[in-house]
Amino acid sequence: MRRRFGAIAAIVTGSSLLTAAPAEGSRILDAGVKMPEPAEDPRIGAPPSFGGRGVRGVTIGPIENAYHPGKGYGSDAFTRSLDEVVASGGTWVALTPFGRVNDLSGRGVDLRFESPFAENRVAVAASVRAAHARGLRVMLVPHLWIESGEWRALVDPKTDEGWKNWTRSYGAFALAWAKLAEETHVDLFSCGVEMRSWVTGGRAPLFSQLVREIRAVYKGLLTYSANWDDVDDTVILGDVDVIGINAFYPLAEKENATLGELREGGRRVRDKVRALSATWHKPVLFTEIGYTTRPDPALRPWEWPDAMKNVKIDQEAQAFAYHGLLASLLDEPSFLGFFVWRTYADPDDVSQEAEWGFSPRGKLAELVMRDAFATRFASDARDPLSVAWGRRARVPGLYP
Repeated sequence: MRRRFGAIAAIVTGSSLLTAAPAEGSRILDAGVKMPEPAEDPRIGAPPSFGGRGVRGVTIGPIENAYHPGKGYGSDAFTRSLDEVVASGGTWVALTPFGRVNDLSGRGVDLRFESPFAENRVAVAASVRAAHARGLRVMLVPHLWIESGEWRALVDPKTDEGWKNWTRSYGAFALAWAKLAEETHVDLFSCGVEMRSWVTGGRAPLFSQLVREIRAVYKGLLTYSANWDDVDDTVILGDVDVIGINAFYPLAEKENATLGELREGGRRVRDKVRALSATWHKPVLFTEIGYTTRPDPALRPWEWPDAMKNVKIDQEAQAFAYHGLLASLLDEPSFLGFFVWRTYADPDDVSQEAEWGFSPRGKLAELVMRDAFATRFASDARDPLSVAWGRRARVPGLYP
């Protein structure tokens, strides 16, 4: 059976339309490749709880600002975002409620984030139910917002007592959301996001104990969202069911990289995924992938768009970066799938991110995302209903 994924092999400059199939020799997925049966490959494919299908996910970020009432999680606007995920061929959504931390000293987590926790809890619960009602599965990923503007990975309470207090406070935050995950039958729960200082060294046993406490509350599958550049040093991966990676891997080493060079970068990422899965005997899930809409986004994908000025909009570069990363990964049996970073709870609200930001919505990158969702993954091997995709996406924007 021929499998194709690659609507962006050629772009008609200025038209926002994609041409016909790629030229011979440039296909993203080779034709006629036999899908591996589980017994033929020692690496682990999709766990049974995933329905035997790879994850085709979109992160829908919250809009909780008091200046935007009625547009956040649980709102009518949010249901439109869910409908767009379904229309795109997505099968999962990730929800990211936040807790607030003052700075990197790790004195504690405030569960209130622009609204009281009780209100946020009700809104997220309604969002999970709305997603499930549409046949979507849900990953709940509680995030930390550092008020000082620094990176959460560098939180360091310094002393033994400080770390115990931090673990207690973060644990209350994580367990509060884990209880909601259990009540609403969330399909996958991330115990933490980018906590390098905690999970890569001598403080890791504290996190492992917290994972055990979460398991006592939440009975579903667990992951941890490691950063791409520290996942090999993350020692708590044995405590979770799925290896999660916020996968902002650089794909190029120079500006103006060709599509072939980006695909070569994607193959290097695939090799890392394969080795990591073989080490831990667990599937790998990209809990976040994304590229900004600017020239050379694959050089430093982690750069935050809010800090950029005078940016040239480059939809082609964003689309090529998606293509380069995913091209070989979808044929990797140990790769469970990915969540696109990100759209927002109100699909029509453009106040949350600059035009050069990460969202692929209405851009050429959306076509790549939709083609990828429609393509058969190697981790779909256990699903007898999985088939190769047919019609190619051609125009960005799911609605006229």
